[in-house]
Amino acid sequence: MRELVAGRPDDDAEALFELAGVHDALGLEDEAIPLYRRAIAAGLEGESARRVSIQLASSLRNVGNSAEAVAILEAMPDAGVDEGARQAFLALALHDEGRHGDALRTALLALIPTLDGYRRSLTEYAEELPGTVGNG
Repeated sequence: MRELVAGRPDDDAEALFELAGVHDALGLEDEAIPLYRRAIAAGLEGESARRVSIQLASSLRNVGNSAEAVAILEAMPDAGVDEGARQAFLALALHDEGRHGDALRTALLALIPTLDGYRRSLTEYAEELPGTVGNG
């Protein structure tokens, strides 16, 4: 992969994103994180722009920086087809931050639209979960 990327300009956002993803998949999050950041700074666009934020947040969580992961995922707009993934990773990071009510609420509200029944009651129960001040 490094050889493929070497043939691309240093600021090729897509190449940086792909290289970061390879490092991430190999469990090399500490090497992936700066590559994800470089891809963002290089102006990654479209679907990859949404995914880079999710993948960066996941890597940050994996290296113990769940607070930054939460900040990234909460600041993201709707992630389109990856919205469920955004919410799932957010729930994990919230849990790691000790925000268990917020984590469960996030997970439930992501799940509820996929259910055939019980949507109203589950939404009400999710909204009643205790959360952190200012978040629920």
